[in-house]
Amino acid sequence: MKLLTVCALCLLWAPVAGIAKQRHCTFRVHAQANPRDTEVFSTSARTQFSGKDVAIEKMPWISERDVLAFSPYPAPDGTYGALIQLDEHGRTVLDTLSIERRGRFLFVFINGRFITELQIDKRVSDGKIYVPSGLTAVDIGLMKKDWRLIGQGKRQSH
Repeated sequence: MKLLTVCALCLLWAPVAGIAKQRHCTFRVHAQANPRDTEVFSTSARTQFSGKDVAIEKMPWISERDVLAFSPYPAPDGTYGALIQLDEHGRTVLDTLSIERRGRFLFVFINGRFITELQIDKRVSDGKIYVPSGLTAVDIGLMKKDWRLIGQGKRQSH
């Protein structure tokens, strides 16, 4: 009888897990990996600014779940840039990365596309990531569906 009750409860909770808030926008920040890491943990890429080949960790350190708000703006090249405000977890991770990985790169991917690389040159304790350009109007629209604009109150649940 207990087994039957447990199975019934599992079946009741299964649809609830599927109803969890789906994200419209993906945001991933990957760190530069150790060049001796295997292909299981990293992948090779060429940096935009220096042109050097570097290893990038496959697992992101920061994701869209760590974003609280953002502020978009038009970039000079016709695309958009944004200031991304992270939640407490994201802020702590970014602060730790900026201390432990100083001089290395962070790689920002939005909606599955590589957007920019950021060289860590100082401690970042404010929980903000600056994306200078490379976003489309569609990206901004998807971001607005998931996150509030910086300066607005808390986002209401749909």
